[in-house]
Amino acid sequence: MRAVEKAYRAVKVGIFAGRYPPGSRITEQDAVEASGVSRTPAREALRRLHAEGLVDLTPNQGAVVIEWSAADSDEIFDLRALLESYGAARAAQVATNEQLRMLDTLAAQQQREAHERSDGHLERIATLNSRFHHALQDASASPRLRRILEALLDASLIMKTFHRYTPEDLERSASHHVELVEALTKRDADWAASVMRSHVLAAKRSLRR
Repeated sequence: MRAVEKAYRAVKVGIFAGRYPPGSRITEQDAVEASGVSRTPAREALRRLHAEGLVDLTPNQGAVVIEWSAADSDEIFDLRALLESYGAARAAQVATNEQLRMLDTLAAQQQREAHERSDGHLERIATLNSRFHHALQDASASPRLRRILEALLDASLIMKTFHRYTPEDLERSASHHVELVEALTKRDADWAASVMRSHVLAAKRSLRR
């Protein structure tokens, strides 16, 4: 693995895990210590995270993890509703049977976690949800769309959306994934787009509470 990629992943994982919470500063030295690379690739890694909108970067002062306002959150979910519904429609037309089976497995696992809610279920649901949405973008067969959506999905992870969900929210979100897989399997692009739009906007409303 290239040094820049190693530093980039180390810091990004730290942001998602909450080791670098919103508003905290990440210096080049922090990136060096987190990844074991030299300062030059650490600096490039911070620039990449800045380009993706995850940190603000100030020359000679390091990076600060983005703090999301209510308006930022609304915009992120509005953009996701537009783009992911388009991706779902594409996936309904071009997804392979293997990709559909993977999505079905992830949706079933998330539904089980949402129903049982055993210790650690929120972290497992967040992981399954992220895998589902990324797998759906793979199934849409649009590298351009995936690049655009990557930062929006990352922002949702940083917000730790599922920690604000009620049990009913968790059940609803999981059922949306199950219905979406059904729409994809039926190759119904309009149905898939409608379910995805409802899914994302429901998440947006949950965060407003």
